[in-house]
Amino acid sequence: MGLVELLGVASSVSLLAGWRMYLCVFAVGLAMRFHWLELPVHLHGLDVLANPWVIGAAGIGLVAEFLADKVMWFDTMWDAVHTAVRPVGGALLALAIIDPSDPKWQAVALLLGGSAALATHAAKAGTRAVVNASPEPVSNIVVSTGEDVATTGLLALTLANPVAAIFVAVAVAGGSLFALVKVRGLLKRLVGTAPQS
Repeated sequence: MGLVELLGVASSVSLLAGWRMYLCVFAVGLAMRFHWLELPVHLHGLDVLANPWVIGAAGIGLVAEFLADKVMWFDTMWDAVHTAVRPVGGALLALAIIDPSDPKWQAVALLLGGSAALATHAAKAGTRAVVNASPEPVSNIVVSTGEDVATTGLLALTLANPVAAIFVAVAVAGGSLFALVKVRGLLKRLVGTAPQS
């Protein structure tokens, strides 16, 4: 696997961790543990994810996040807490993927992985706050389930095809940027139309 593909995998996993960090850790760890996934030799840093304790902790987090994310407004509180957790998780996942023998690329992976996870987390949290403003509870469940499906599918594609990971990273980053711009515009309109005291 070349450097570009390696960075694509690291970027994609970090970006997806901003949506569903526990799912990313759990899926990669489980696939490695049961040899469903043959990772390229450069990805030995991910071996720790196959540890049963790591898989178990990620599984508990996955179930908690799956349930919390379906409850209107509780998901916003969950996102608020995870504003610190997801970027750190994304940074560590990226760091685990990059070759540990080169400190320069470790620093790049740590900085960009954390930033990528923070960006997708911000887009997710902002979008969900807007969805929560809707008076009916069904849209929250639909959006959350869509995030579950998208994260699972894109994560599987990323791990199965490192070349596709480059396109996944670009698509997720572009979609997150688009969502951030839209949420910002909506918030500006809401604040601009709020009655002045």
